[in-house]
Amino acid sequence: MTDAVVLAALLGVVGGVVLSALLLLARRFARGASGLGSEAEEATYRALHQASLAAPHLRGGLAGGDVARSAKHLRAVLGSTAVVLVVGDDVVARDGQTDGLDAAARRIAAQVRETGRRRMFPRAEGGDELEAVGAPIRVDDEIAAVLVAFAAPVRAALVRATGELADWCAAQAAFGELDASRAALAEAELRSLRAQISPHFIYNALTAIASFISTDPPRARELVLEFADFTRYSFRRQGEFTTLAEELRSIHSYLELERARFGERLTVTLRISPETLATVIPFLSVQPLVENAVRHGLEPGEGGGVIMIASTDAATHTEITVEDDGAGMDPTELHALLTRAPDGAHVGLQNVDTRLRQLYGPDGGLVVETNMGAGTLVRMRIPKSQPHHDTGPPRDSGPHRDSGPHRDSGPHRDEGESR
Repeated sequence: MTDAVVLAALLGVVGGVVLSALLLLARRFARGASGLGSEAEEATYRALHQASLAAPHLRGGLAGGDVARSAKHLRAVLGSTAVVLVVGDDVVARDGQTDGLDAAARRIAAQVRETGRRRMFPRAEGGDELEAVGAPIRVDDEIAAVLVAFAAPVRAALVRATGELADWCAAQAAFGELDASRAALAEAELRSLRAQISPHFIYNALTAIASFISTDPPRARELVLEFADFTRYSFRRQGEFTTLAEELRSIHSYLELERARFGERLTVTLRISPETLATVIPFLSVQPLVENAVRHGLEPGEGGGVIMIASTDAATHTEITVEDDGAGMDPTELHALLTRAPDGAHVGLQNVDTRLRQLYGPDGGLVVETNMGAGTLVRMRIPKSQPHHDTGPPRDSGPHRDSGPHRDSGPHRDEGESR
């Protein structure tokens, strides 16, 4: 062999080594540029991504209609041939090569529920050479469902992963129940506010209306319509949120009924910035503050007083204030009122404060300025951006409304004029 041939062979070997090294470096560079790192890191990212896609479908309940959409993401996490989710005796979700596997999945689920533990099954009947692993999904210490994964073969890693994924599904279902509990709590708080409105105010309103029936029938008719508007709004069932404009319309009806009782002793001033009227606020959040001002601020005194309702645009928030020049209260008593268990007095103030803090955080509650004999000012700050809050159906004022002499077309800017 000539020296030229040997040299060419050596150069070929060296060139191949260099080319392989360059390809390896390029692959690592490309992987690093993707931001995902090693293959293990990529696999972790994919599993987390699929889990995040499955979560919303599980939080509606393991027996909910949306749970079926979680199956493809659960199978992607496990990398198994098929995944079946069984609730009781029903297959509620499936993905992969599941033909003929429903009966096997039900049988496996029954045995898992009987033992209460994760189990491996050597061969799934109807699934050719497929093996299976079933793991219980426990919610509140009860087996709510069973996750069954099929593969050929089922390896130890899949057994462990199926158990961990079943526990994760249980956590998502529990989160869903917590969300439902929060919604039920919000509804209970609204019922509490409605119960507060009912006995005291309704009796006084009907008494005031009755006093006008013989002396001023048109005024009595108008007050009946105001009462209908007020109760329709206060006892509506849809939506935890409304707009400031809608709440102010209901407050107008409430104050018209109170003015029928107080007469000239009650003066109301509105200072409303028009740009704040569309602000989304919690349903029945301003109205209880106005009622609190009337009942606990002005009603105890013989001379009545003034209530001022204002809203201003404060950049990212809308600031709403309700102020009265009535009896006021001791600040120490106020603090105790807002922190103790409800006892029936000022329940509206405490309820609104609690709801605001739940929605907007610890700093989102009411700010109250008061002292004995100095009146009370209550302030709330509502974020302007609340894209996920549904205001419910638009208010239906009904076919009976008219534009008679006592009607007001709705909230308006009023720089100091008394109503």
